[in-house]
Amino acid sequence: MKLKLPPLLIFVIFLGLMYFLSKYLPIGDFEFFGSKYLIFTLVGIAILITLISVLQFFRSKTTIDPRVPSKASKLVTYGVYKFSRNPMYLALLLLLLAWGLWLGNAFNTLLAAGFVGYMNKFQIIPEEEALTAMFGKEYQQYSKQVRRWF
Repeated sequence: MKLKLPPLLIFVIFLGLMYFLSKYLPIGDFEFFGSKYLIFTLVGIAILITLISVLQFFRSKTTIDPRVPSKASKLVTYGVYKFSRNPMYLALLLLLLAWGLWLGNAFNTLLAAGFVGYMNKFQIIPEEEALTAMFGKEYQQYSKQVRRWF
């Protein structure tokens, strides 16, 4: 696989970019009624998705390390994986959106979109190629039925 950086490192880089953008971009500030509730809801959903998806991997006795998809012993297609092929990455996106709301700069949504684009190109597509090589038609059928993100 052509993975260059671990997904958690990419997540941390985008967190930092969002912070610097909100600190040094003189426009784009916003706040709205209920934003704090939305932030806590997004964080709660992200935590729940992460816990469930990791638990499902452990139950299936397969690796959660995205850097080495060749260590996957089973294709997990139940639970949250019936709705998203990448629920762990979806959880990271929800955390980025919550962070952007916390920082209060509208332009952080562009960085969140950049995270999605980066993950699609440099993480998810190479993972999908590796999983297709390992699981063949089973993975191809699964990817036709379940969306990449949500």
